[in-house]
Amino acid sequence: MKDTDQELLEAARAVRERAYAPYSNFRVGAALRTKSGKIYTGCNVESASYGLTVCAERVAIWKAVSEGEKAFEEIAVVADTQELTPPCGVCRQIVWEFCQDIPVILGNLRGDHEIVRMSELLPRAFDTKFLK
Repeated sequence: MKDTDQELLEAARAVRERAYAPYSNFRVGAALRTKSGKIYTGCNVESASYGLTVCAERVAIWKAVSEGEKAFEEIAVVADTQELTPPCGVCRQIVWEFCQDIPVILGNLRGDHEIVRMSELLPRAFDTKFLK
């Protein structure tokens, strides 16, 4: 694993500690690296109205976009699970839409990790090419 991958996993692990997950107790952290090298982090934030809950990956992406970032290099997602946890379906769509076919580093608190491409997680993705 590259040092930059490890740095991204560590940022995701650290922000995971700030997750607000009183209902599921399933805390997730995400860290997104821009093409310029800046890292934006996000954690999941739950709501008593479950449909209003937002995932860590979307928080990280929206933070970056709100700061004017538009070019992304890779994202790391960390959860406290034995089996590495990929992004949910909604997050797969958002990652694809904003980041395209970037590497996704899946990690857990035990130090396991795997790198997959978004095209593996979301084959035949829907995006703006279908809206023309």
